[in-house]
Amino acid sequence: MSRSRLAVALAMAGSLALAGCGGGGGEQGTAGPAGEPSAGAPAALKAFDVNVVPRDRVKDGGTLRWGIDEYPTQWNINHVDGNLANVRSVVAGMLPSPFVSDEKGVISGNADYLTDGRVTATDPKQVVTLTLNPKGRWSNGEAITWQDYAAQWKALNGANPDFRVASTTGYQDIESVAKGKDDYEVVITFKNDFGDWQSLFAPLYPKATNTSPETFNTSWLNKIPVTAGPFRFQGFDQTAKTITIVRDDAWWGEKAKLDQVIYRSMESDSLVGAFTNGEIDVFDIGPSAPDYARAKSTQGSLVRQAAGPDFRHITMNGESAVLSDVNVRRAITMAINRQAIAQSDLQGLDWPITLLNNHFFMNTQEGYQDNAGALGTYDPEKAKAALDAAGWKLSGQTRMKDGKPLNLKFVMPSGLQLTKSEGELIQNMLAQIGVQVTLQAVPSDDFFTKHIIPGNYDMTAFSYIGTPFPVSSGYGIFANASTDSKGERNWNANLGRIGSPEIDAAMQKATAELDLAQARAATNAADKLIWEAVNVVPLYQRPQNVAVRQTLANLGARGFYDLKYQDIGFTG
Repeated sequence: MSRSRLAVALAMAGSLALAGCGGGGGEQGTAGPAGEPSAGAPAALKAFDVNVVPRDRVKDGGTLRWGIDEYPTQWNINHVDGNLANVRSVVAGMLPSPFVSDEKGVISGNADYLTDGRVTATDPKQVVTLTLNPKGRWSNGEAITWQDYAAQWKALNGANPDFRVASTTGYQDIESVAKGKDDYEVVITFKNDFGDWQSLFAPLYPKATNTSPETFNTSWLNKIPVTAGPFRFQGFDQTAKTITIVRDDAWWGEKAKLDQVIYRSMESDSLVGAFTNGEIDVFDIGPSAPDYARAKSTQGSLVRQAAGPDFRHITMNGESAVLSDVNVRRAITMAINRQAIAQSDLQGLDWPITLLNNHFFMNTQEGYQDNAGALGTYDPEKAKAALDAAGWKLSGQTRMKDGKPLNLKFVMPSGLQLTKSEGELIQNMLAQIGVQVTLQAVPSDDFFTKHIIPGNYDMTAFSYIGTPFPVSSGYGIFANASTDSKGERNWNANLGRIGSPEIDAAMQKATAELDLAQARAATNAADKLIWEAVNVVPLYQRPQNVAVRQTLANLGARGFYDLKYQDIGFTG
């Protein structure tokens, strides 16, 4: 989806999640009417559920205690290690985003940072002109200017692979970012048309972050040095695993209602207990029926639920010894009963059980079509035949090749019952075709940074958190590797480590297409290639289930809606 669906994200306490790489903002390009249900979509699904309350009815002051399921160390969300849902939930109230999305995925300029933003030329090249709010200031007193935009483009455009970026989507299509009539006018000229241009620079980091690979990779490591939002950074408590942000009195927009937000990290299975005990005020349940039931029955609380651009999936590591063979990956996919996993995950959540057979469009989006083909059908007999053809012959209960057993390591975060259940189901399903699965539980804080991102796994399952821009959000997840100055391959946000020039070209065509119908067709063409390569295997569109106190306003299950952090607070 970031993109990857990286950076792209709200906290997912109930299931570890990666953000989409696309940034914020709504949809006016490849996406289509992203928040509106397509024909046949369940009428009961809400686009968002955040308890919208006017500012004058929200109390001034107070502390919000927000539960999260990992304690990030990299706070540059554009860095591959920082491309996490929990990072976005923290920095979104402290960093600029020039565009915002409503619940239907419709974009508008963010007046706190932008007074105008539009395409000012299309021939011979696409040109976008942004007029910045001259009141905008970083917390170090420096003005927010065109130079910040230019520096971020240079860091993220892929020209220097030593910048460990999550995704180059959109930035690689820019030819120049220049000063307009003054420091507050940004003129962006594209060398390739990019329909999702409003997804870029969200969030925006100060130019000092992006001046060199060293500053990009390390200056936000265990630090949040500069901010420019309704909240500012106050401090970390490594022992208590908390991150505290406080109202910024230098903020030029409407003042934050809350005095502070304290994000508290703990293992996923501890969050619901902390919520029921009154220790936290909000957490993302994820698709956990027991936690859903407990949170829903907690006095003075409720669960807000909405459809969003988020999806649960299984990812296979294409660089692992066994899964480097696409035929083996296809066999594994056909041997997994995705319907059974979805039914297990979603039981008791008051959510329709519908398989997702597209990597870009959700079931509720215009443009969705089933591109899975034979891989979308549970067929263990065909899977057995495919493994036989690939040289993995059954010897007793286990398939062998060159004297080695077909054994896959399924890595999962400790304390997350959902992934444990998924792993056990997959273990049982694959045993029926002679494939061993070893379940390996690892600390939640290490799950992405020490295992999934470096490729220390064979299979895993988690959620991608998306944006209203399907292709540019998901681009990084499926983009081919680049090579850095040391000759090493960098997969960036592509955690499945499977890609091809053909997939890249198909996604580039989709993002460059300005005609909506043709963009959707190109997106689905790219999706078919990704299914054939077997990188990410989608399971279902993930319900956003967020447990909140009843008096909490302007926060909950957001769908495509970009939260207004300055309006979050309590009504009583």
